[in-house]
Amino acid sequence: MRIVAGRHRGRSLVAPQGDATRPTSDRVRQALFDMLWHAPWSGRERVEGARVLDAFAGTGALGLEALSRGAARAVFIEQDRAALAALRTNIAALREADTTRVIPGDATKPPRADAPCSLILLDPPYGKDLVPRAVAALGAAGWIAPDALLVAEVAKGEALEVPGFEPVAERAHGAARLVFFRAQA
Repeated sequence: MRIVAGRHRGRSLVAPQGDATRPTSDRVRQALFDMLWHAPWSGRERVEGARVLDAFAGTGALGLEALSRGAARAVFIEQDRAALAALRTNIAALREADTTRVIPGDATKPPRADAPCSLILLDPPYGKDLVPRAVAALGAAGWIAPDALLVAEVAKGEALEVPGFEPVAERAHGAARLVFFRAQA
């Protein structure tokens, strides 16, 4: 697993052993950021200079990819100890300690935010309906900016509705499906 583009392009990321963590593949990350970069409902300014929240962070691949592509700051929420160790190793290897914050914990029970984020990346375990619960909790804790764009990776056949947000695009990639949301007006 590697960073796909940007200033850390080609740098390797570590992942914990076993199947408790399911890192987003390089191909899916490339597709996600290509859509963010080029879609009429997004644009490169959604990433460049953004404050990013990577919830259910695992190895941190999504948030670190955003930093590599010009995001200003990334906050990671993860509760698995092995994933947290891999995440911290990846942050150190990329020398991104000054632009990151790691919060050990459950994304459905987050602490109060110090500042809202404009790009929310959610990659929970498949099939557990965690995205709506996490979005509600993150919103209540002040993590989601009013104009935020949310991106969720779910299983290909998994139903997904997020109250208060409308889907603007989705793409399937193997067993994964990316769904992009923005706040309803």
